[in-house]
Amino acid sequence: FQKVTCGSSIKLTHEKSKFKLHSHQITYGSGSGQQSITAVQSKEDTNSLWQIMAQFHHTCARGEPVPCDSTIRLKHVNTKKLLHSHHHQSPMSGGLEVSAFHGTDDGDNWTVECVNKKDTYWIRESPVLLRHENTGMYLSSSTRHVFSNPIPGQQEVAGHSLQKSDQTWIAQEGIYFAEPEL
Repeated sequence: FQKVTCGSSIKLTHEKSKFKLHSHQITYGSGSGQQSITAVQSKEDTNSLWQIMAQFHHTCARGEPVPCDSTIRLKHVNTKKLLHSHHHQSPMSGGLEVSAFHGTDDGDNWTVECVNKKDTYWIRESPVLLRHENTGMYLSSSTRHVFSNPIPGQQEVAGHSLQKSDQTWIAQEGIYFAEPEL
C-alpha cells in the first residue's frame, strides 16, 4: 500500500463518477468570482494535478505520509492557487462554492477522513472524504450537476453536508514522493 505524502502531485478521482478534480483559469461568473473548480472525465488533463501541502501556518517534509484525520492544503499545480471554500453559494447545486484562490488563509484547509477505518494513513487507491475545516462541508461532485458553456461536460464541485455517495475521492495518478529513509 502506497501512502500519500507531502509534496506529492496527485490526481483525485471522484469515486462514483470517475471524474478528476480539476481547475483552470476560468472564474465563476457569480459568487466569489474566484477561479472555478470542476471535475472532468479526461485522465490526461494536466489541469487535474494537485500538490499536497501542510495546513496553513504549518510545514510537512517532502515524502512525509499524511495521517488520516490530518489537515492539508491542495495547491493546483498549473495555476498555483489553493483549493478553497467559503460561504458563497455554489452555482448549480446550492451547496457551498469551492474555488481556487491565491490567498493564504485557513479557508484552504481540508481534513482527510479515511473511509476505511483500518487505515491510519491516507493510502493511494483507498477512498477518503475531504472536509473543509472552516465550513464543515465535504468536497462533493455529482453527475446531476454538469456545466454547459464555457466548460461543457464538466461536473460542479461544491461543499455539502455528509452524504458519502457523492463525496468519496481516491488518490490515483501522479508523482508520489517516497517516505524518507531512516
